[in-house]
Amino acid sequence: MAALPKDRMTVEEYLAWSESQEGRYELIDGVVYAQASERAAHAEMKLAVAIAFTNAIRKKGLECRALVDGMGVRVGAKTVFEPDAMVYCGPRLPPDALLVENPVIVVEVISPTSGRNDNTRKLAGYFALPSIRHYLVIDPDDRLVVHHERRDDGVVVSHILTEGRVTLDPPGLSFALEELYGAA
Repeated sequence: MAALPKDRMTVEEYLAWSESQEGRYELIDGVVYAQASERAAHAEMKLAVAIAFTNAIRKKGLECRALVDGMGVRVGAKTVFEPDAMVYCGPRLPPDALLVENPVIVVEVISPTSGRNDNTRKLAGYFALPSIRHYLVIDPDDRLVVHHERRDDGVVVSHILTEGRVTLDPPGLSFALEELYGAA
């Protein structure tokens, strides 16, 4: 793996650099951070979320797409987060796109090393983007989804879910927690 750059980067510089790198990275305040290796529970939860999103999108017939990690979200001039999953609506992205400019839903699956950042810096960063209406923080080990939702009046409210359904409106998606965790 290549050494991380020592100089601070803009988003554009980071994108050019990252295309030739192996592994996963994020850019935070101009500094490149390597992402830690994932546990099986983390990878399985990301897949379960992407499948739940895809099924809900198809059921509603929406012009939206679910993505699993790999795509970045620009949060300012010197920050790019790479959520574990997301949904965007509208036309399909160009094949060479590296960023999703207007995600509606972003998801972070917490890991032993990411929980604090997912619940602080990323929470504030994601909601700095006007397109984001929902930010889900999912625990892969315990049946727990924290749903941060931006209401129409701009206020962000949080819902703690351990059973029932996750409702994401807009864009009008809903799925049972069982789709992520199996039967209780």
